[in-house]
Amino acid sequence: MPLLLALAGPPGPAGRASGVAPARAFTLGLASGLLYFIGTIHWTATVVQQFGGLSVPLAVAAMLLLAAYLALYPAIAALATARLVRHAGAAGLLVFPAAWTASEYIRGHLFGGFPWVPLGSSQATVLPVAQMASLAGVYGLSGFVASVNALLAVALIDGGRRRTRAGVAIAVLLVTAGGWGSWRIARGGLGDTGAPLAVGLIQGNIPQDEKWDPARADRILTTYADLSRAAVARGAAFVIWPESSTPFMLEEDPRGEAVRALVRELGVPLLVGSEEFQPLPEPRLYNAAFLLQHDGTTAAVYRKIRLVPFGEYIPLRRWLFFVSPLVERLAEFAPGDAPVMLPVGDGLASTSICYEVVYPELVRAAVLAGSDLLTTITNDAWYGHSSAPYQHFELASLRAIEQGRFLVRAANTGISGVVDPYGRAVERSGIFEQTAIVREIRLLAGRTVYQVIGDAAAWAAIALTLAAIVGTRRRAGQGARTRSPESGITTLAGAGFRLR
Repeated sequence: MPLLLALAGPPGPAGRASGVAPARAFTLGLASGLLYFIGTIHWTATVVQQFGGLSVPLAVAAMLLLAAYLALYPAIAALATARLVRHAGAAGLLVFPAAWTASEYIRGHLFGGFPWVPLGSSQATVLPVAQMASLAGVYGLSGFVASVNALLAVALIDGGRRRTRAGVAIAVLLVTAGGWGSWRIARGGLGDTGAPLAVGLIQGNIPQDEKWDPARADRILTTYADLSRAAVARGAAFVIWPESSTPFMLEEDPRGEAVRALVRELGVPLLVGSEEFQPLPEPRLYNAAFLLQHDGTTAAVYRKIRLVPFGEYIPLRRWLFFVSPLVERLAEFAPGDAPVMLPVGDGLASTSICYEVVYPELVRAAVLAGSDLLTTITNDAWYGHSSAPYQHFELASLRAIEQGRFLVRAANTGISGVVDPYGRAVERSGIFEQTAIVREIRLLAGRTVYQVIGDAAAWAAIALTLAAIVGTRRRAGQGARTRSPESGITTLAGAGFRLR
């Protein structure tokens, strides 16, 4: 709201919003973006300082640099909106939702993308509204939130009929979204269909500075084995360990046989996160997830597709020379190339490793390939006691709504849990506790609207924004060429004023 009201500018001669200059619009959007992202990704400074070896000033500088880059997208959305306000008054603010949504979608894809905390994710726990994700995805949710704010801004700036219309539109949006979402949750049919499967989620709570200590490898393996036995004793028919849960490479280290022996003992499939090394055709290291069948053999291997910038690879390392301590400590991973189906029970599951679960299109591709169950494994020990583990869990929960699937999450230090197809966390752990969650879920095969149309809402937002900008430019150009034959006055019809 403050950004939108600022972009409207002071009232013009006719009492309508006059807009602001392009430079000011860009600055306003940049300031809003900095506030947005410093407030949500501040924890990255602690991560690169504690685990990347950067000094505190350099760690803070790296965080601010990332926030400044991300803030460029709200700045561009503000710039486009200000142009429309100058031509159409406060009504130009109504294109802001499209401009914002378009900028978010581009942020999630450009240079590998960083779709962390899009505006729509603010509704992850507002479940009636969050059901819209099953129709238009998280970007559609972003457009919804921005639309309500834009209409409120128009109502505050304009009076008379336009204010009334804006108020009615807000009421219709809220009642329709909230009412339909409440009805969808109350109907609740998805959670009662499909084949049942009891899943065991193992949260080992291994401190980050101990995970790769060879002296602690046996204790770590014993911890996971004991928790897994307890989960199977409680009825788990499928056990999931977190990302990089083995303190060794499963296929390279002789101790990997101990994991396979455990699976044979348990008699149930195990999804385990571990690193994978492939020497040919060229040496490559993967962050991977192995599905071991009840007889201990490997049924499938998924290699992480979306890698974490500055965590698993260094983007633009030639220009980011000041993070050299981080580069020296980092063993870069290679990306995988496709989702992999994991045969589990009477269906197929898919998995996402760590933060790639925040990419909606990646999870959708897995479901279109046949996944009946969404799993995600992660090691959030990096984040400490910050807001990041909570953000990560809620971002993941939206994938369940979008795809109409159960989502199960095993995290080394939490949050582990089970999310139903309506986004309800039916069970979840705390952070930094050692536990095993056992919960029955359903293998689902239905389709949501979002599965069918994908990110059509984002593409529509891009098209609408471009059309509005091109339209105002064309009207301005036509207006500049229109001359009154009687008075010789040039009429700028598109801008609504005259120049001699």
